[in-house]
Amino acid sequence: MPHLSLRVRRIHRLEERAKLIAPDEKVSGAAMTTPVNPKPFLNNLTGEPVIVKLKWGMEYKGYLVSVDSYMNLQLANTEEYVDGQFTGNLGEILIRCNNVLYLRGVPQDEEIEDAEKD
Repeated sequence: MPHLSLRVRRIHRLEERAKLIAPDEKVSGAAMTTPVNPKPFLNNLTGEPVIVKLKWGMEYKGYLVSVDSYMNLQLANTEEYVDGQFTGNLGEILIRCNNVLYLRGVPQDEEIEDAEKD
């Protein structure tokens, strides 16, 4: 029983600290963030230019064609970059989900810069 009261006191201290940061919001325990489902994010990027960075350091820039239920990625018109250096055009590729470090959309200004270089 003494462990329970110690745990309750810790939770109360966390709640008091949270009130100092955000006095109008109610905080329950230590959970202060809300998880976000990545599937809508990926579905919104379908058909858009993206950059995918792999855990191993390679980057792929292309158009996101599709995403399956495992979050494997299909890219078209893909370019490969290793250590920031362009290594070649790959065309259509499939990237297995467990290799992805992150995926981001390409901003419009970055897309325009690339078109001007060609």
